[in-house]
Amino acid sequence: MKKLFAEFGRSLMATLFFAVILCGLYPLIVYGAARLLFPNQANGSLLVDKSGAVRGSALLAQNFTGAKYFHPRPSAAGANGYDATSSSGSNLGPTSSNLVANLTQNIANYRGENGLTTNTLVPADAVTASGSGLDPDINPENAALQIPRVARARGLSKEQLRKLVRQNTRDRDFGIWGEPRVNVMTLNFALDQLSQK
Repeated sequence: MKKLFAEFGRSLMATLFFAVILCGLYPLIVYGAARLLFPNQANGSLLVDKSGAVRGSALLAQNFTGAKYFHPRPSAAGANGYDATSSSGSNLGPTSSNLVANLTQNIANYRGENGLTTNTLVPADAVTASGSGLDPDINPENAALQIPRVARARGLSKEQLRKLVRQNTRDRDFGIWGEPRVNVMTLNFALDQLSQK
Protein backbone atom coordinates (compact mmCIF):
# COMPACT_ATOMS: atom_id res chain seq x y z
CA MET A 1 0.00 0.00 0.00
CA LYS A 2 2.89 2.31 0.86
CA LYS A 3 4.37 1.70 -2.60
CA LEU A 4 1.02 2.56 -4.21
CA PHE A 5 0.89 5.93 -2.39
CA ALA A 6 4.50 6.64 -3.39
CA GLU A 7 3.66 5.96 -7.06
CA PHE A 8 0.55 8.09 -6.77
CA GLY A 9 2.61 10.94 -5.28
CA ARG A 10 5.20 10.74 -8.06
CA SER A 11 2.44 10.69 -10.71
CA LEU A 12 0.75 13.69 -9.14
CA MET A 13 4.04 15.64 -8.99
CA ALA A 14 4.83 14.78 -12.65
CA THR A 15 1.34 15.88 -13.69
CA LEU A 16 1.68 19.19 -11.81
CA PHE A 17 5.17 19.75 -13.22
CA PHE A 18 4.06 19.21 -16.83
CA ALA A 19 0.87 21.23 -16.26
CA VAL A 20 2.96 24.23 -15.16
CA ILE A 21 5.40 23.81 -18.06
CA LEU A 22 2.96 22.94 -20.87
CA CYS A 23 -0.11 24.88 -19.74
CA GLY A 24 1.65 27.89 -18.26
CA LEU A 25 5.24 28.58 -19.24
CA TYR A 26 5.19 27.29 -22.83
CA PRO A 27 2.06 29.28 -23.87
CA LEU A 28 3.49 32.41 -22.21
CA ILE A 29 6.78 32.02 -24.09
CA VAL A 30 4.98 31.48 -27.42
CA TYR A 31 2.65 34.41 -26.73
CA GLY A 32 5.56 36.69 -25.77
CA ALA A 33 7.65 35.65 -28.77
CA ALA A 34 4.72 36.21 -31.14
CA ARG A 35 4.01 39.66 -29.69
CA LEU A 36 7.69 40.58 -29.91
CA LEU A 37 8.57 39.10 -33.33
CA PHE A 38 5.21 39.35 -35.15
CA PRO A 39 3.17 42.10 -33.45
CA ASN A 40 0.80 42.74 -36.37
CA GLN A 41 -0.05 39.06 -36.88
CA ALA A 42 -0.38 38.45 -33.13
CA ASN A 43 -2.97 41.21 -32.97
CA GLY A 44 -5.05 39.76 -35.82
CA SER A 45 -3.51 41.55 -38.84
CA LEU A 46 -6.06 44.33 -38.38
CA LEU A 47 -6.60 46.96 -41.08
CA VAL A 48 -6.91 50.31 -39.29
CA ASP A 49 -7.77 53.50 -41.18
CA LYS A 50 -6.38 56.99 -40.52
CA SER A 51 -9.12 57.75 -37.99
CA GLY A 52 -8.14 54.67 -35.96
CA ALA A 53 -11.23 52.64 -36.90
CA VAL A 54 -10.72 48.94 -37.55
CA ARG A 55 -11.97 48.10 -41.04
CA GLY A 56 -11.27 44.37 -41.02
CA SER A 57 -8.47 41.85 -40.92
CA ALA A 58 -6.11 40.90 -43.72
CA LEU A 59 -6.80 37.29 -42.75
CA LEU A 60 -10.59 37.20 -43.19
CA ALA A 61 -12.66 38.03 -46.26
CA GLN A 62 -15.67 40.31 -46.13
CA ASN A 63 -18.56 40.51 -48.57
CA PHE A 64 -17.70 43.35 -50.95
CA THR A 65 -20.50 43.70 -53.48
CA GLY A 66 -20.17 47.29 -54.71
CA ALA A 67 -18.81 47.99 -58.19
CA LYS A 68 -16.00 50.09 -56.72
CA TYR A 69 -14.50 47.12 -54.84
CA PHE A 70 -12.70 43.97 -55.88
CA HIS A 71 -14.90 41.03 -54.94
CA PRO A 72 -13.59 38.06 -52.94
CA ARG A 73 -14.42 34.42 -53.51
CA PRO A 74 -18.00 33.38 -52.79
CA SER A 75 -18.49 32.16 -49.23
CA ALA A 76 -20.46 29.26 -47.75
CA ALA A 77 -19.65 30.31 -44.17
CA GLY A 78 -22.96 30.95 -42.43
CA ALA A 79 -26.40 31.74 -43.86
CA ASN A 80 -25.21 34.87 -45.70
CA GLY A 81 -21.55 33.91 -46.11
CA TYR A 82 -18.39 35.42 -44.61
CA ASP A 83 -19.51 34.57 -41.05
CA ALA A 84 -16.34 33.99 -39.02
CA THR A 85 -18.31 32.03 -36.40
CA SER A 86 -19.48 29.52 -39.04
CA SER A 87 -16.36 28.85 -41.06
CA SER A 88 -17.06 26.15 -43.64
CA GLY A 89 -17.11 25.20 -47.29
CA SER A 90 -20.21 24.25 -49.25
CA ASN A 91 -19.56 20.50 -48.88
CA LEU A 92 -21.23 19.90 -52.25
CA GLY A 93 -19.68 17.08 -54.26
CA PRO A 94 -18.93 17.03 -58.00
CA THR A 95 -22.12 15.11 -58.78
CA SER A 96 -24.37 17.52 -56.86
CA SER A 97 -27.02 19.24 -58.97
CA ASN A 98 -26.99 22.09 -56.42
CA LEU A 99 -23.28 22.61 -57.08
CA VAL A 100 -23.86 22.77 -60.84
CA ALA A 101 -26.75 25.24 -60.38
CA ASN A 102 -24.69 27.40 -58.00
CA LEU A 103 -21.69 27.44 -60.34
CA THR A 104 -23.83 28.27 -63.37
CA GLN A 105 -25.44 31.17 -61.50
CA ASN A 106 -22.09 32.39 -60.09
CA ILE A 107 -20.49 32.33 -63.55
CA ALA A 108 -23.39 34.31 -65.05
CA ASN A 109 -23.25 36.82 -62.17
CA TYR A 110 -19.48 37.23 -62.48
CA ARG A 111 -19.63 37.79 -66.23
CA GLY A 112 -22.50 40.24 -65.82
CA GLU A 113 -20.84 42.25 -63.02
CA ASN A 114 -17.61 42.57 -64.94
CA GLY A 115 -19.04 43.11 -68.44
CA LEU A 116 -17.50 39.93 -69.82
CA THR A 117 -18.63 38.05 -72.90
CA THR A 118 -20.31 34.67 -72.55
CA ASN A 119 -17.22 32.86 -73.84
CA THR A 120 -14.76 34.55 -71.44
CA LEU A 121 -13.16 31.96 -69.20
CA VAL A 122 -13.96 32.63 -65.55
CA PRO A 123 -11.34 31.70 -62.90
CA ALA A 124 -12.49 28.89 -60.63
CA ASP A 125 -11.89 30.94 -57.48
CA ALA A 126 -14.33 33.60 -58.74
CA VAL A 127 -17.24 31.16 -58.56
CA THR A 128 -16.32 28.59 -55.89
CA ALA A 129 -16.06 29.00 -52.13
CA SER A 130 -12.86 28.17 -50.31
CA GLY A 131 -12.74 25.43 -47.68
CA SER A 132 -13.13 27.95 -44.87
CA GLY A 133 -15.45 30.36 -46.66
CA LEU A 134 -13.26 33.16 -45.28
CA ASP A 135 -10.25 33.12 -47.61
CA PRO A 136 -9.32 36.74 -48.44
CA ASP A 137 -7.19 35.77 -51.45
CA ILE A 138 -8.05 35.53 -55.13
CA ASN A 139 -5.77 34.65 -58.02
CA PRO A 140 -4.22 37.45 -60.11
CA GLU A 141 -6.32 36.51 -63.17
CA ASN A 142 -9.50 37.02 -61.16
CA ALA A 143 -8.28 40.45 -60.01
CA ALA A 144 -7.27 41.40 -63.57
CA LEU A 145 -10.80 40.66 -64.88
CA GLN A 146 -12.26 42.96 -62.21
CA ILE A 147 -9.94 45.92 -62.95
CA PRO A 148 -12.08 47.53 -65.72
CA ARG A 149 -15.21 47.52 -63.50
CA VAL A 150 -13.41 49.02 -60.50
CA ALA A 151 -11.62 51.59 -62.70
CA ARG A 152 -14.95 52.80 -64.13
CA ALA A 153 -16.63 52.93 -60.72
CA ARG A 154 -13.77 54.83 -59.07
CA GLY A 155 -12.67 56.99 -61.98
CA LEU A 156 -9.13 55.61 -61.78
CA SER A 157 -6.91 54.43 -64.58
CA LYS A 158 -6.48 50.73 -65.21
CA GLU A 159 -2.72 51.18 -64.78
CA GLN A 160 -3.21 52.63 -61.28
CA LEU A 161 -5.28 49.59 -60.37
CA ARG A 162 -2.81 47.16 -61.92
CA LYS A 163 -0.11 48.74 -59.75
CA LEU A 164 -2.26 48.35 -56.61
CA VAL A 165 -3.01 44.73 -57.53
CA ARG A 166 0.73 44.04 -57.93
CA GLN A 167 1.42 45.68 -54.55
CA ASN A 168 -1.13 43.41 -52.88
CA THR A 169 -0.03 40.21 -54.62
CA ARG A 170 1.98 37.64 -52.69
CA ASP A 171 4.16 35.18 -54.56
CA ARG A 172 4.48 31.50 -53.71
CA ASP A 173 5.59 30.87 -50.13
CA PHE A 174 9.36 30.36 -50.16
CA GLY A 175 9.11 30.44 -53.95
CA ILE A 176 7.67 26.90 -54.18
CA TRP A 177 4.46 26.43 -52.14
CA GLY A 178 1.04 27.61 -53.19
CA GLU A 179 0.20 29.97 -55.99
CA PRO A 180 0.50 33.74 -56.41
CA ARG A 181 -2.49 35.42 -54.75
CA VAL A 182 -4.04 38.84 -54.29
CA ASN A 183 -5.37 39.76 -50.85
CA VAL A 184 -8.75 41.38 -51.53
CA MET A 185 -8.93 42.86 -48.04
CA THR A 186 -5.63 44.76 -48.25
CA LEU A 187 -6.37 45.71 -51.87
CA ASN A 188 -9.78 47.20 -51.07
CA PHE A 189 -8.36 48.87 -47.97
CA ALA A 190 -5.62 50.46 -50.13
CA LEU A 191 -8.30 51.62 -52.60
CA ASP A 192 -10.26 53.32 -49.82
CA GLN A 193 -7.10 54.94 -48.45
CA LEU A 194 -6.25 56.17 -51.94
CA SER A 195 -9.66 57.80 -52.33
CA GLN A 196 -9.27 59.59 -48.95
CA LYS A 197 -6.10 61.39 -50.03
